[in-house]
Amino acid sequence: MLDARKVRAIGLDLDDTLWPIWHTIARAEDQLHQWLLPQAPGAARMIHDATRRLALRDALVRERPEIAHDMTRLRQEIIRQALARCAEDPSLAEPAFAVFYEHRMRVDLFDDALAALQELAGRYPVVAVSNGNADVGRIGIGAHFRASVSAHVLGVAKPDVRIFHAAAAAAGVPPEAVLHVGDDPALDVLGGLDAGMQTIWVNRDGKSWSHDRQPHATVTDLQQLCAMLRPDRAV
Repeated sequence: MLDARKVRAIGLDLDDTLWPIWHTIARAEDQLHQWLLPQAPGAARMIHDATRRLALRDALVRERPEIAHDMTRLRQEIIRQALARCAEDPSLAEPAFAVFYEHRMRVDLFDDALAALQELAGRYPVVAVSNGNADVGRIGIGAHFRASVSAHVLGVAKPDVRIFHAAAAAAGVPPEAVLHVGDDPALDVLGGLDAGMQTIWVNRDGKSWSHDRQPHATVTDLQQLCAMLRPDRAV
C-alpha cells in the first residue's frame, strides 16, 4: 500500500505516461519521410518501411551495443545508414534528423496530464526519468520539473537502478523518499522497486498485472494519483 507520508519527490516517466508515444513517433516519421523523399528517395523509402528500418536498427544495436540505450544516436545512425546504402547525400543526415526531432517534440498530452503535473510540481520536486529522448523544455512543460534524467545522457536505462538513484539525487532526497510513476511494469514499477522507491503503475488501458511483485498502487490516470497524495488522503 502506498504511504503518501513518505513521499518527498516524484519520479515521472514521460512516454505513454504523459502522452501517447506511438502516435507521436508515427507522425514524426511521416514528416521525416515527406522531407527526405524528394532529396533521397531510396533512403526515405527504406526508413519508412518498418521491416527494413527495424533491420537497420537491430544491426546497429548488434554492432554498437553502447548506443542501444540512446534513442537520438540510434535514429541518427539509422538515417545515415539508409543514406549510405542507397548511395545518397550523407550531408542530409543531420537536417533529416532535425526534422524528425522537431516533430517528436510535438506531443499531445493526455487530458489529465497537465493539471496533474501542475499539482504535483506545486507540492514536490518532480524529476523526469525516461529511456526516450523527449526534451520537456522543448515540449513546453519544463517549468514543472526540477530536473530530467534520461538514458541517452546518463548512459544507463531503466530498469537499471542507477537511473532511479540519479533521479533521487537530482531531487535532493534518498531513493526511499521518491515515488516513481510510470506505465511500464518492468521498466518503471520493477525498476523503481529495485531502487528502493515506492511505485505507481499508470494503467490507462486496463491491462493485467503479470509480475509477482506489485506496485504500491495502480491508477488509470494521473488525477487519481493526485487525489491519493493530497494531505487529507495521506495514510
